[in-house]
Amino acid sequence: MTYYLLIFLLVLVGYFAFQFIKEKDYKGLGIAFGVLAIAGIFAIGANATNLLATTEYTKFSTREKNELTFNRNGSKVTENSALSRDYITEYSYGIAESFNLVAPRLFGGSNNETLGTDSSMYQFMISQGVPDSQAQDYVKGMPTYWGDQPIVAAPAYIGAVVFFLAFLALFIDNRKIKYVFFGGAMFALVLSWGKNFPVLTNFFIDYIPLYDKFRAVSSIQVLLELCFPVLAVMGLQSFFQLDQNQQKKGLLQSTLFGLGVLLILFLCKGTFSFSTSSDDYFIKNYGPAFVDALKADRKTMYSADLLRSAFFILLVAGSLWLFIKNKLAQQTTIVVIGLVMIFDLFVVDKKYVSEKDFVSKREIEVPFQATPVDAQILQDSSNYRVFEINGNLSSARASFFHKSIGGYHAAKPRRMQQLFDYQIAKNNLEPLNFLNVKYLIQTDKEGKEFPIANPDANGNAWFVSQVKLVPTADEEMKALDQLDSKNVAVINSKEFTINKSAFVKDSSSIITLDSYQPNHLQYTSINANEGLAVFSEMYYKNGWNAYIDGNKVEHLQVDYVLRALVLPAGKHRVEFKFEPQVVQTGSTITLVSSIGILLLLMGGIYFERKKTIEMQQNGK
Repeated sequence: MTYYLLIFLLVLVGYFAFQFIKEKDYKGLGIAFGVLAIAGIFAIGANATNLLATTEYTKFSTREKNELTFNRNGSKVTENSALSRDYITEYSYGIAESFNLVAPRLFGGSNNETLGTDSSMYQFMISQGVPDSQAQDYVKGMPTYWGDQPIVAAPAYIGAVVFFLAFLALFIDNRKIKYVFFGGAMFALVLSWGKNFPVLTNFFIDYIPLYDKFRAVSSIQVLLELCFPVLAVMGLQSFFQLDQNQQKKGLLQSTLFGLGVLLILFLCKGTFSFSTSSDDYFIKNYGPAFVDALKADRKTMYSADLLRSAFFILLVAGSLWLFIKNKLAQQTTIVVIGLVMIFDLFVVDKKYVSEKDFVSKREIEVPFQATPVDAQILQDSSNYRVFEINGNLSSARASFFHKSIGGYHAAKPRRMQQLFDYQIAKNNLEPLNFLNVKYLIQTDKEGKEFPIANPDANGNAWFVSQVKLVPTADEEMKALDQLDSKNVAVINSKEFTINKSAFVKDSSSIITLDSYQPNHLQYTSINANEGLAVFSEMYYKNGWNAYIDGNKVEHLQVDYVLRALVLPAGKHRVEFKFEPQVVQTGSTITLVSSIGILLLLMGGIYFERKKTIEMQQNGK
């Protein structure tokens, strides 16, 4: 959202810079840019810790370009963007769907829409012999949405009143900045079309910095939802400053335009199919009559919401007309319009955010309930990981109770995601072994969970006897296809240098985990000969430091994701500490910037107060 706002701010900067240049006020332009630069520097500095850490981590996340040159199916990677175009544009807003901004349920509202007893779906259920109570419950969650996006929880609706007042501003407001806000809104709308408008979308993916690191292109509509209300305020403000003839003309133009758009949409109703690709699933499982009832309700919602929006536009237009005729005072008119606008948005919002969506603090802090399987696994007090098979890598539930190999995050470690996609998802269990997955949670045909113990888990750390050197990331990944991780470690020879390709490993060589904290791991190693130890922990060079007997040493990345360390013979204390330099640097910058902001604020108060005192003295 910050990124999208910055794009719009650049447009605003361009507009005001043009105004300064047009008026040849170069001093004012310089002052404005100076103030903007200082404010920008301090704003970035105050957030330096998060910005620097995020920037550093991004290079290792799924939001960075793929270092593998082949896809999961073996085909060659053809895109060089951080995320695939299909992934970036998965939630592309439909072009015709854009009119949801004016009438909320033109395209069915959501994938879980509540229908009433007057709906075609309810009547269909009754005709099929479904009891009344069950039919009422069933129609409370119907997939009426038929737009281009895979899942929609609620329509993007700015409000019929906001729409009307925004175009009132375009007709009557003389300030040129209105075109900046309107242009910003239209730009956001077109960019939200994603794959439905590939010329602009592909340009941004290929050439605009950082754009290829975001998905859900439809979310850029937050700019539109900022610009249209600003235009609406400008329209209402300008209306009360005009003479009566101009008010009548502007009101007529905006009313005809608003109602005209709705009328055209109503006349175009017959050109839409009111169907979507997911309907094939419902036809297959519930029959054509089920989908016919669904489509009938979609058509009803389409017409009803157009009439609804027309009603609210007429209410606002009528209020403004009564003001022109001196039937309503200005303040009363503003209050009436405000109440109508709030009611319009409240009724729609209430459909998608109800009382049940507001939960207690306890439910937030404890979002999952432990199952008998969780309790059974937790009886094992050793350090290990759990993998919930049906949850894939994004299972947050397993991570709540156990150390797991996954958990939901929008920017997972790239190599971890690749390890899952290229190996684990293809039923290669060896990665689970070297990730120390001791238990797997499986679900039977009846939906009942049960644990599976993995006796082949490698443990927290182990010695290997051989090193397999490979030249590229591709070869690293392919080497995992058939790897004996307990005895062999795969190392990228271009990234890391190691002097030996074989080490002596005997039964007396052992590494034990003594202490486990998220940012500090302690081990004890005992080995008769120099050995290569592999640790079942993620390698991240910009944060983790390795120590042997308190002395900092270099460590390696092995098996695509893990860390390894060459250990001398004998008994040693091994430690890994998370000590990211970027956090220390960022914290220092943040502290300095915060002090600077405070000093500027204090200086501003001082000089403003001094100026006020001088004016009062001169006035005397």
